[in-house]
Amino acid sequence: MDFGFINVLISIIIINIVLSGDNAVVIALATLRLNKNQAKTAIFWGTFGAVILRIALTIVAAYVLSIPYIQTLGGVALTWIALKLLLDDENTDVEAPSSMRQAIKTIIVADLFMSLDNVLAVAGASGGNDVLLVFGLVLSIPLVIWGSTFIAKLMSRWPWLVYIGAGLIGWVAGEMFVKEPYMEALEGVPFLHYLIPGSIAFGVIAIGHYIKKSKSQAHAQTM
Repeated sequence: MDFGFINVLISIIIINIVLSGDNAVVIALATLRLNKNQAKTAIFWGTFGAVILRIALTIVAAYVLSIPYIQTLGGVALTWIALKLLLDDENTDVEAPSSMRQAIKTIIVADLFMSLDNVLAVAGASGGNDVLLVFGLVLSIPLVIWGSTFIAKLMSRWPWLVYIGAGLIGWVAGEMFVKEPYMEALEGVPFLHYLIPGSIAFGVIAIGHYIKKSKSQAHAQTM
């Protein structure tokens, strides 16, 4: 038995699970408004598609991360996704298949950007063995699915967790801005690595809460 192979495989699985905590939050938020069967389908295909993209992204990590302003683009996209998920109310006029397709699309797009700073760790652990990399990521799929399902149940029971989840995505978006190479000149600014992510996380929660409250008031006035 090749214990070296097993150790590397376990390392890849653990790294992927640890770094996928925020991805599980996105999956939970994206499927929160779907019924049980639709949520299961969206979670499976969304996670499957995201892992396939992550495998491809990890293989070409060095090239992708060298694209100018790619981290900034990811930060902008995640900020928008965080707000969109927070403001995603139950809409009876939207057909279930469309909602499920939208959830799958959101999961894949969010994971694509959120994985930018994770792929190097996974690629490093694989030691250049692409077969081992793919095997490890595929094995992590059921664990990520279980984690997102569990988080979705918690959010259904305690709705205020939705704000925490959206804020977490906003924090990740802020971290992507900070990690952009052009921000290196500001590395000497105290607390910068906490100020920007914290500001975006707070902004997402505050703006989302204000818009939801305004919509509720407008709806109450029309009744």
